[in-house]
Amino acid sequence: METGEFMRNLIIETPSLPGNFAKVALAIGTLEGDIGDIQTIKIGTLSTIRDVAIHCRNEEHLHTIVKAVNDIGNGIVVHAVTDDVLQAHEGGKIHMKSRMEIRSLGDLRRVYTPGVANVCEVIKEDPEQANYFTGISNTVAIVTDGTAILGLGDIGPVAGMPVMEGKAVLLDQFAGISGVPILLGTSDPDEVVNTVKNIYQGFGGILLEDIGSPHCFEIERRLKEELPIPVMHDDQHGTAVVTLASVISACREAGVKLSDSTVGQIGLGAAGLAISRMLMEYGVKEVRGIDRNEDACERLKEHGGTVAGSLEEVMSSSDIIVATTGVADLIKPEMVRKGQIILALSNPNAEIKPDVALKAGAAFAADGRLVNNVLGFPGIFRGALNANAKEITYPMLLAAAIAIVESTKSGDLVPHPLDPTVHENVAAAVERVASNK
Repeated sequence: METGEFMRNLIIETPSLPGNFAKVALAIGTLEGDIGDIQTIKIGTLSTIRDVAIHCRNEEHLHTIVKAVNDIGNGIVVHAVTDDVLQAHEGGKIHMKSRMEIRSLGDLRRVYTPGVANVCEVIKEDPEQANYFTGISNTVAIVTDGTAILGLGDIGPVAGMPVMEGKAVLLDQFAGISGVPILLGTSDPDEVVNTVKNIYQGFGGILLEDIGSPHCFEIERRLKEELPIPVMHDDQHGTAVVTLASVISACREAGVKLSDSTVGQIGLGAAGLAISRMLMEYGVKEVRGIDRNEDACERLKEHGGTVAGSLEEVMSSSDIIVATTGVADLIKPEMVRKGQIILALSNPNAEIKPDVALKAGAAFAADGRLVNNVLGFPGIFRGALNANAKEITYPMLLAAAIAIVESTKSGDLVPHPLDPTVHENVAAAVERVASNK
């Protein structure tokens, strides 16, 4: 019987004895599984770990094969079953790599002992020299407690590590910055702040990531006050920068003057509150917000926004709608006001689908697929580090948003995230503002 197109990769460990992998192959073949590519991941003294591609009929057939391999015994174990996405994460997405090769004893003496002692003495006499003779000024800590990972919620820092590694990849590729994930085993603001304060000297900046609301607000505020290096919570300000850029672009497309507009912010969590504050810093006429959480509404009022009485009131009284609730189809077509701009940013399912909003009379509508933080945070940190900035300020964030808009082609909401010029433009704009402070 032929196998189908269902394919998975098995991570199989076998004792390092002749014939053990042949037993694995026999077990798979007996059950009519088809072995594809085989990649050796690790050869140890006692065992070998291989990544084995298996073609089979379906999930049930796969489970039967996995059981048969595990039943061989004698130390033969299937450690994991992966697909293409999981396979891309095998071994992690990042690693620390030397910028210099050691090819001679002379190289060794310059890089390590005894030459390195001279560099230590230079930094001892003038700590600022560490910016030039170490990688500190080009390294950012990516700090998480795992309480707000993507749309998955509080799944813990270890489960969130793939996201932190992804951030590190983006910092490296788009801004040439070394990102180092820091996983915290606590969400207590005092412990988080003290931990970061105790390690910050090894970093040029702190990127707070996937830390839940409301404790994210206190943690960021205190770290910004107490550390002499840039600190930014990306879920707040990275999202807000790209959202502001999107709103400006949408207004241009729809012929709406943003400074004369009332913005309705639906959802006042970490992202929603930060978006509201960014829009007010930019200079919109008014921000009206709504959230089921009364504390979130109070935070909006503290920052100068207006709390609306109901969703219907926000929809009927606002020229521009930004929604960040995570609730699919929350906005009904009959709520849409003719001529409105609607950015329903929740992923993967928007509060209202763009085509539905446009059909209901919206002048412009988009969802969150294009509004990606990657357009902001690499360039923001690159610019801040280049300027040796001590903090990330609203003028720097506004400059980043304008740079994104100026990098956007006519007819697009935002630039393509893989366009390197976007990140260069954002970095340059942030650096100019930080340097002229």
